[in-house]
Amino acid sequence: MPSYLEVKAEILRRITSRKFAPGALLPGEIELAAQFDVARGTVNRAMRELTDEGFVERRRKGGTRVRLSPLREARFHIPIIRGEIESAGLRYSYLLLVREIICPPEDICKTLGTGEAVKALHLTCLHSADGNPYQHEDRWISLKTLPQARDADFSVAGPNEWLVRTVPYSNVEVSFLAAAADSKQAQALQVKTGDPLFCAERTTWWQGKAITRVKLLFGKNYRMTAQY
Repeated sequence: MPSYLEVKAEILRRITSRKFAPGALLPGEIELAAQFDVARGTVNRAMRELTDEGFVERRRKGGTRVRLSPLREARFHIPIIRGEIESAGLRYSYLLLVREIICPPEDICKTLGTGEAVKALHLTCLHSADGNPYQHEDRWISLKTLPQARDADFSVAGPNEWLVRTVPYSNVEVSFLAAAADSKQAQALQVKTGDPLFCAERTTWWQGKAITRVKLLFGKNYRMTAQY
């Protein structure tokens, strides 16, 4: 009896060979189960994976159709910066520029879910590769969610390494944009004030509670690659 992976592979072969054309309504699970001589649950599992992978679209009472174009999910790997630099064969170095416990600006308060009178840990750091500025990190950590961050030592290793060791995360939101360097960022990254830089803004939550908000600015010629 064929496994669900074999059933999935054959349905995918029919899709890619256009036997099941784009937009076509696929046979129902009972009919496919009879064709493959398998249980309906086997077909159902194969179809769920094909749906998750973006090849078909399932609608309640509307059946299952081949997508007009496969839906793909871009995956961005955002590693610990030390590992990214060292994996490229470069010497990593780190410098803590600012450490302060202050009331965040309004937009950070909204992101972290704290009131304006609630203080947070603010850190700015510079990560370098072979002595050249690589990434400027501007990070806020919620002391409401992680009060232990108040006494953590970030003078030797970056906050991301500490966060990975200290707390898991359940949700992440990432935005990518071009941002103009302000005077302090420009000085750290050795560019001109106002120069456009690649920027990643990331917010991390654990079970509905905001952990951290970080803005990462990268030096010239930085490249991020996504796979799908």
